[in-house]
Amino acid sequence: MANRTRTQKTPSAGPRLPGKWPADDLARLLSAHAAPVSGDVLLGPRIGEDAAVVRLGNERLVLATDPITFAADAIGLYAVTVNANDVAVCGARPRFFLATVLLPVDAGPETAERIFAGIADACRSLDCLWVGGHTERTADLARPVIVGTMVGDLEGREPVSSGAARPGNLVLMTKGAGIEATALIAREKAKEIAGKVGKAILARARAYLADPGISVVRDARIARDAGARALHDVTEGGVVTGLWEMAEASGLGLRADGNAIFVREETRAVCEAVGIDPLEAIGSGALLAAAEPKKAQQILAALESEGIRAAVVGKFLERGAPRRITRGGRTKPLAPPAVDAIARLYT
Repeated sequence: MANRTRTQKTPSAGPRLPGKWPADDLARLLSAHAAPVSGDVLLGPRIGEDAAVVRLGNERLVLATDPITFAADAIGLYAVTVNANDVAVCGARPRFFLATVLLPVDAGPETAERIFAGIADACRSLDCLWVGGHTERTADLARPVIVGTMVGDLEGREPVSSGAARPGNLVLMTKGAGIEATALIAREKAKEIAGKVGKAILARARAYLADPGISVVRDARIARDAGARALHDVTEGGVVTGLWEMAEASGLGLRADGNAIFVREETRAVCEAVGIDPLEAIGSGALLAAAEPKKAQQILAALESEGIRAAVVGKFLERGAPRRITRGGRTKPLAPPAVDAIARLYT
């Protein structure tokens, strides 16, 4: 497992909160029970990695799975997109999708119709195929849950991992912080924040699923082709957690520039309205990439030429060096929040 500069408490050491399982305990569980990297397992489970790479005969497949557990009126789109993101940051093209759809016992056929249509539309937009899964009504569910699995094709290329960064590599980030959180808040908490956020801003925030969008498939392809060493998808816990996970997977220190992390007007407005930090809120839509300084400039230029905003937000340091973030003139340890800022809204 990667070197850790921050210890997260095990589940029994404090209150049990929604969100990712504590990193130290998850590392222990994976080390004890999951398949090691050997033979047909080329990239296995590890803190900070988004997908697995396995060999099947002469082919190499990229496999990723992720659930959608926050309430979402576009849950089908979310499920396909976040799993496609995890495959894409491993350098692969999303090809085949499976979905386990769990519905509350009182769900009607219109709910299933909406979810299935959303999955199908999202697969078409990403040019991948929905090939199976499972659907059922499940006791004790307050809202639908989808667990998706995406299979990716490397198309003859070498896989990319989150843990391939090297000391001196710059960290780039695309699009901005809290994109997914912005869409969730605007869609799920519109009534609560209507008096705090203007109608025009709220309307734009609702559209964040598509613009700037929660997919990083195109971002990852461009960054990979322009020479990125490592790629990582910002998800639960926001940019702060994404940066920490990338450093964790690479076993390196990190100096992050919080002032360079772009927060869009709509994101800032809706996050302020509900009292959360956009840098610690679920952030699908933002890609993190590590590259040598010269390659970093090429990646920035390639992204800009495709209309994707990006910036350098940090630099990887030697193994054993601290992980820190500077924001507003203050420098503090870079550490994942105990719980995603959006998750607190549903607790």
